[in-house]
Amino acid sequence: MTDAKKELLNILLTKSIKTGHFILASGKESDLYCDCRITALDARGANLIGQVGWGLVQEEIMPKFPGVTSIGGMTMGADPISLAIGMYSVEADEPLKVFTVRKEAKDHGRGKRIEGNFEAGQEVIVVDDVITTGGSTLKAIDAIEAEGGKVVAALVLVDRQEGGREAIESRGIPVFPMFTRATIFGGK
Repeated sequence: MTDAKKELLNILLTKSIKTGHFILASGKESDLYCDCRITALDARGANLIGQVGWGLVQEEIMPKFPGVTSIGGMTMGADPISLAIGMYSVEADEPLKVFTVRKEAKDHGRGKRIEGNFEAGQEVIVVDDVITTGGSTLKAIDAIEAEGGKVVAALVLVDRQEGGREAIESRGIPVFPMFTRATIFGGK
């Protein structure tokens, strides 16, 4: 594990990851709670997410999907992660275009569901902060595909390893986590 990844893990453990008894958004009970927004909205945490995430994109995603041009996901969890990685990509020949997916289309203006640097036809990395069941990531994928984007990979900060990865991958979209429950707590 790189020094940057170790430091990011330390921030996650200090600020975002809690153990105990929790009711999740899905209604399920869990002994693990991850509020990654606290880390992603921390200046040092965001910088490390950008560094580690861009490394993951360069080393694991782009070799398999060299046509990737864009990165984004469902607001709010994906927003700081996508932007941090996009900012780290600025030195590349073709920096990543960053966008966000609204939970619902705006009811005014241009009525857009996807905001930012997105166009139909782009090959996209969908982002999420945490996956449990994969539900929010799948909603983002549906919205991106409905607007003509081609989702080729999913990048997540934390995979809780509770079936979300399998749900996303059943759609033919590989998942690339920065951390899994196992790696957070000392496993593989």
